[in-house]
Amino acid sequence: MEIAAWVAQVLGALIFGAHGYTLLFRPEQAMKQYPWATEVPEPLKRFIGVAELLGAIGLILPAATRILPWLTPLAALGLVALMVVAAIFHVTRREWPNVVFNLLLGALAAFVAYARFVLPSA
Repeated sequence: MEIAAWVAQVLGALIFGAHGYTLLFRPEQAMKQYPWATEVPEPLKRFIGVAELLGAIGLILPAATRILPWLTPLAALGLVALMVVAAIFHVTRREWPNVVFNLLLGALAAFVAYARFVLPSA
């Protein structure tokens, strides 16, 4: 189970990190890539980008360094919350593929939280 948790953490960190990076440092690309980005205020896009980048770092760094490893499941729970809000946002816009993707990413983050909070570590 430890390997599955690490695979989920790395995969989640790559996906959330790439999306957060795009929102923060490539705003023109974000507006082309994500239709919703043109209709969301800039401060909200920055908040989402920062939250996703910090969440991506939080999925890996505390567990890898074993310094404050309890922060990893908290980062995962924060990403779960972000994905629930994102899914609700996309439901209101009837963007069903985005809703499914948000729910899958939320489930991935929820698995990391469960694996790091509940399951015994090796």
